[in-house]
Formats: sequence, structure tokens, C-alpha cells
Amino acid sequence: MSYQQMFRLNYWLFTFAFLSWSTATIGAQSKTLSRIVVKGNQFVKADDSPIIFRGLNTSDPDKLEKEGHWNKAYFEEMKRWNANLVRFPIHPTKWAERGDAAYLELIDQGVQWAEELGMYVVLDWHSIGNLRSQLYQHPMYETDLKQTFEFWRTIAKRYGDNTTVAFYELFNEPTTFNGQLGSCSWPQWKSILEEIILIVRANGGKGIPLVAGFNWAYDLTPIKEHPIEAEGIAYVSHPYPQKRPQPWADKWTEDWGYVKEKYPLLLTEIGFAEANEKGAHIPVISDASYGQAITGYCDEKGISYVLWVFDPRWSPSLFTDWDYTPSIQGKYFKKHLKTYKY
Repeated sequence: MSYQQMFRLNYWLFTFAFLSWSTATIGAQSKTLSRIVVKGNQFVKADDSPIIFRGLNTSDPDKLEKEGHWNKAYFEEMKRWNANLVRFPIHPTKWAERGDAAYLELIDQGVQWAEELGMYVVLDWHSIGNLRSQLYQHPMYETDLKQTFEFWRTIAKRYGDNTTVAFYELFNEPTTFNGQLGSCSWPQWKSILEEIILIVRANGGKGIPLVAGFNWAYDLTPIKEHPIEAEGIAYVSHPYPQKRPQPWADKWTEDWGYVKEKYPLLLTEIGFAEANEKGAHIPVISDASYGQAITGYCDEKGISYVLWVFDPRWSPSLFTDWDYTPSIQGKYFKKHLKTYKY
């Protein structure tokens, strides 16, 4: 082998090794944003200053990449709406279909763009149904305990030291105690969640686990008597407008808002669509009175929230086309987001 051939071989071997190392360790290299931790009922930065999150949900990164929209311009638009948090809904079936290595590359890209723009990230295992019975609302949400445990072990190892990945949403929407998708008592669900948290922590995950209750992540009443036995966690609710009749505020406090008195609370999905809008469906049908009520409630109590959804084809959408023309809810929420100073 000539000197030139040896040089080229060593060059390409070094390049391949470096690229492999940089991809595998991207999670450990992101140090721009402060680590977010739980202190009492608040999220705080490393300097102990509190932070309240107002964010946006992407659609599934797999979908966005296939359609040509998983790019920095998409994240720059979210920043223009004044979000300081973005949530990535990761469907178990898409994770399996693309393969974990290829899907992790998508997450790496999104995390990097978010970090460059000063936005934190929620990684959301986006299933809807009963993880115990393994019955789900739609085939796209199908998963099982092994896949769920493996997913969170992988995420914890890869992003455990990444300060931009602030939150791990363990399971998007558990359905109910006892219904068409089988039974699952709160103690049974609590045990599953605590097992996931144990796996996350044992594999180096330093982000904040997010825990949802039943009734499609609406009902947190069991927390009063039987909270999750783990430190450094926060609770989640998805209080769409039709989950309770108006007036909302007292019912919200009764069903989930009271949790903020003791623990941090992050509403990882809120939003609405008027009845005649494309994609309007139960439980999201309402009007701007809901937007005013939910943002007013959150602002008064210091509750963080994430708007659903930053995609024109999913519902309720925040914009109607890829020129980012705001929908009815988008007009209200975009204006309100811009009132915040971080």
C-alpha cells in the first residue's frame, strides 16, 4: 500500500470514527441551557431562579421529516411565536418502523435546533390507551412494556446529560380506570410509572419525568392520596375544553389544578377548534373563550403549558398552511405568547 493510499485510509477511518462519536455523544455535549430541576412546586434553573414554560407541540418528527419540514426554519418559526419549550410526540410505531438509530438522528437534530434557539425540549412517548392491557385507541399507538422500557432506557443513556432535553413524558395519554380498553387501577399504573422512572434514573437520565393520570391524561385526583413515589418529577394534564362543562376554573382546580399547590404542573396539550373548522372533534371543540380561560388560569397560578399542535394537518392546528397562517386558535395563542418575557 502506497503512502498516499495509507493516508487516505487513515483519513476516512478517523472521519468515520469522529462522526460516530459525535452522533453517539451529542446528548452529552449540549451545555448551552441551564439544567432544569424541581424545587417544591416549581421548575428552577441552576441559579435557583424559577422558570415557567409556554411552548408548542411539533407533530411527529418522523412525519415532518418525510414531508420536508423537519428543519431549522420550522424551529425558527416556533421561536418567532415566543415559545421557550417544544414537545416532540414520538409514536411507538414510527419509532419501530424507522428504527431507533435513525429516529435518534431526528431527535438529535431537533434538540440541536431547539438549543441554538434557546428552547427546551420534552420527549413524549406518544401512545394513547392502556399500557397494562396493551389495548390502544388506534394501531399507531401500539406498544408494550418491553418497548416502553427499552425506549426510556435508550433516551436516558443518550440524553441524560443533555440540559436542553429537560423533560421525559413517560406515556402520553392513559385512558381510564376500567373501560373498553381494559382495566388498570391507579396502584397498577403507579407501579408501572415508578418502574419507568427507576429505569430512567439507573441509566443516567437527569431530565424531569412527567406523569399523566387517567381519562386521556386529564384526571389527577388520585395524586392527592397516592402520589408517585419518586423525587424530582412533575405532573401532566391535557385539559381540553370539552373535558368539563363551563364554568371551567373550579372544576379544573378540583380535577388537576390543586396539584400545583405541592408539585410542578405542566399542561403538555391545550388547544381548541371551532365546530366548523377542519378537524374539529371531541374534546377540543370550543372558541376563544376557552383560550382566554386556560391561559388566564395558568398565568394566575404559574402553571406551564404547551399548545397543540404546530402542524396544519393535525388537529386542533395552530396554523392552516406552511406559510404559517394562524388558525382561529393560532391567532389567539400567538398573540398571547408574545406577551411573555423570559
